[in-house]
Amino acid sequence: MKNLRSSILIFVFAFSAFSVKAQGPIPNITDYRLDFTVTDMEGDSIKLSSLKGKVLILDFWASWCGPCRYANKHLVKLYSKYKDKGLEILSVSLDEELKDWKKAVTKDKVTWIQGIDRGGWDALAAIKWQVDALPSTFVVNKNGDVIAINPEKDELEKKIKELLGL
Repeated sequence: MKNLRSSILIFVFAFSAFSVKAQGPIPNITDYRLDFTVTDMEGDSIKLSSLKGKVLILDFWASWCGPCRYANKHLVKLYSKYKDKGLEILSVSLDEELKDWKKAVTKDKVTWIQGIDRGGWDALAAIKWQVDALPSTFVVNKNGDVIAINPEKDELEKKIKELLGL
């Protein structure tokens, strides 16, 4: 019961940070209610807020998610095209099995920052970011502000180009 209560409190705090109405605050990756740490492919820690200062795509996915695997193909092309111009991607897998995650990363030829937050839908990062569908994509400017949520493919590239000044 204590863990459930903690999860609900975290969700409520995170939800309040997502008031993207004109008068509400814009979600920012340095907000402690949204910040999280995940483990990368080598077992090292990656803290979301450490990526402030970069044009960032925050991508939630899983190896078992067909639409995610399809979206990876587009992200591979997008990253290849804009990584040298300043684009960074942090993909956070909600897989529970490391081997499934690592196999999918290799098969999809993903070369950007990968993290895993094992626990599926109950993963802390997913709860904080209110991820209720996969893939879920957030576009973040250099100030750490979320400027788009789940943009379509063409809109995603357009936003990236704008943020990179291209």
